Amino acid sequence: MKNTPIIVSIIGAIALICVAWIFGSSYRYKYNNSNTINVTGNAKMDFESDIVKWSASYSRKSTDLSAASEQLGRDRDLVKSFLVQRGIQEKEIRFNAVNISREFNYYTDSQGNSSNTFTGYNLSQQVSIESKDLEKVDNASREISSLISQGVELSSNAPNYYFSGLEDLKLQLISQASENAKLRAQNIATESATSLGQLVKADLGIFQITGQNDNEEYSYGGAFNTSSRSKTANITVKASYLAR
Repeated sequence: MKNTPIIVSIIGAIALICVAWIFGSSYRYKYNNSNTINVTGNAKMDFESDIVKWSASYSRKSTDLSAASEQLGRDRDLVKSFLVQRGIQEKEIRFNAVNISREFNYYTDSQGNSSNTFTGYNLSQQVSIESKDLEKVDNASREISSLISQGVELSSNAPNYYFSGLEDLKLQLISQASENAKLRAQNIATESATSLGQLVKADLGIFQITGQNDNEEYSYGGAFNTSSRSKTANITVKASYLAR
């Protein structure tokens, strides 16, 4: 019992030391956090697409399934011949399976009774092309409507454009954006009469691809333009550096 005051004093001293250490650590953490330079680096690059994808569809309708199938087969031959004549390689031309649907007209009489009348079979087929010869495919997509005058019921979609070196382009832009962020941080440090310390945090922004010279807006999930042959890629990097 005589040693109790001494033990209490020792415990109290240890507690004070612990409290002082905790507050000191918190202060250093806060100090380090408040002495950072936060910047956003940016990089963008214009590039040209090197792959084009294009598709069109054509259809026939008849109450006779065999007749509709035969007509669709002739349309297929006309479409293929047209594309080959425009310089498209046969291996780049793909015909999807024929889609067949039965169509009806629906009626409701004055008594509220419903009925329907079979109007025929609708057969449709899609043709698609993927090629690196953008000029030939572009020209073919613009001229294929001339087949309508030969009786082909055809609908053509707009071409879509892609770039095969996209992953390498992304890495290049990330490197440039990181360098840009460091340069901005260095300029801030110089103007603030301090020196730039080590990188403590970096966050990569959303990769954006827009049409070149188009007034496109960036999207939250990232823009990915496929309608323009000429494109612009953009990326941002948010970085935090210590100031010392």
